[in-house]
Amino acid sequence: MASDGNTGGTGRRGDTGRIGGTGCTGVEPGAGNAVLGKRGEERAVRALQEAGMSIVARNLRCKYGEVDIVAIDNDTLAFIEVKAWSAYGFGELQYSVGAKKQRRIIETAKFFLAEHREYNRMSIRFDVIFISKGSLTHLASAFAESV
Repeated sequence: MASDGNTGGTGRRGDTGRIGGTGCTGVEPGAGNAVLGKRGEERAVRALQEAGMSIVARNLRCKYGEVDIVAIDNDTLAFIEVKAWSAYGFGELQYSVGAKKQRRIIETAKFFLAEHREYNRMSIRFDVIFISKGSLTHLASAFAESV
């Protein structure tokens, strides 16, 4: 069942709590820049759903890091980072998900998959959605895990 990810499956917006009873939690962001990020994530979720993707989790956090959105795209589980900035152009946004951030997203994805074995047979990918000045750019397979 798809969830908005904030709830551990209840589907009620604004709830916080563990995702499926694991060590990952859904957390509502605070004020300030987080408000812009929250709006960007809402817009990204709508775009993903309009594209036919199912949302599994949102604001997934654990000891390794955080992932903004986890979604299913056909037989692929996508771990998605959303970058929404009003002060920067697309060129600057492209550099906002550096190697350290990528490693944290990958480690969080591994933790999620270890706790949610129902997704182990799916392909995985790491996407980035950039939102700036009214535009939304979804880069599927934006980066890969290095071995």
